[in-house]
Amino acid sequence: MSMPENYTLKKLYDLNGLIALVTGGGTGIGLMIARGLAANGAKVYITGRRKEVLDRVVSEWNTTKGDDMGLMIAQEMDVTNKDSIQAGVTRVAQADGKLHILVNNAGQSGPNSPELNRPSPTAQKEAGPLSEYLFNSESFEEWSSLYAINTFSIYFVTVAFLDLLDKGSKDSDKEGFSSSVINITSISGLMKVAQRHFCYNSSKAAGSHLTKMFSTEFALKGINVRVNAIAPGVYESEMTHDVISGQEATDAVGMPALSIPAKRAGTAAEMAGTVVYLASPAGAYMNGQELVIDGGFLAVNPARV
Repeated sequence: MSMPENYTLKKLYDLNGLIALVTGGGTGIGLMIARGLAANGAKVYITGRRKEVLDRVVSEWNTTKGDDMGLMIAQEMDVTNKDSIQAGVTRVAQADGKLHILVNNAGQSGPNSPELNRPSPTAQKEAGPLSEYLFNSESFEEWSSLYAINTFSIYFVTVAFLDLLDKGSKDSDKEGFSSSVINITSISGLMKVAQRHFCYNSSKAAGSHLTKMFSTEFALKGINVRVNAIAPGVYESEMTHDVISGQEATDAVGMPALSIPAKRAGTAAEMAGTVVYLASPAGAYMNGQELVIDGGFLAVNPARV
């Protein structure tokens, strides 16, 4: 018979003693996630290319956190560079010898075709103008650059840290626990409309499918590392801040679109809570899934879910 204490929040969502790494953890959604993990006891490495941003976040957190909260550690890392990724792996290996939580959050917005969603552009109505406009408005270089950070990085960072994640599963004293990878995708990767940016949406859809493939391949090979994804709707970040503060939050995901049923953007606590669930013993039975946290946006817009 299960003991009553097994159902307490402290037991279900306990991250004490766990080691986490969040890419793009110095700002926006990544910072929300890093704070949520550290606040619940995890030691959290935050990575990014701007060392001064990481150092500022770490200093602020470590000097104000509660005694029962985890430390943050800055690690300069370019997720599109294999040597830089390997340097991150080496540091975690030398300091901790294992990893329990990997959050692939680093991402960017990219090339877009703004005329695609104007009220009545010629390009929207005739094949010839549409063909010319879309072909000339973006480049192979722009697509490759965005895919490198939004999609390729998920692959290379995950496989680079896989051995440490496996060691984290084997080392844990939490019953039924396994290390986990959490990929931050987007509702844009689930939308059937382009929202002005074919490149961004398809790069996020690719991240969703990488999640499925990783979870299946690891399971088939007996590697006890779970892989799930979170597809956020509109949350305030460096990519959406100017839109949220100046217009309806819905505009951040492109037009045309029905309003977000929740009638607001998501909060830092809601983002952090979802990640903590997936990373903690409470979410230890979930694998290969993508959680959509969008205030109901996909419930009222064309999507593949």
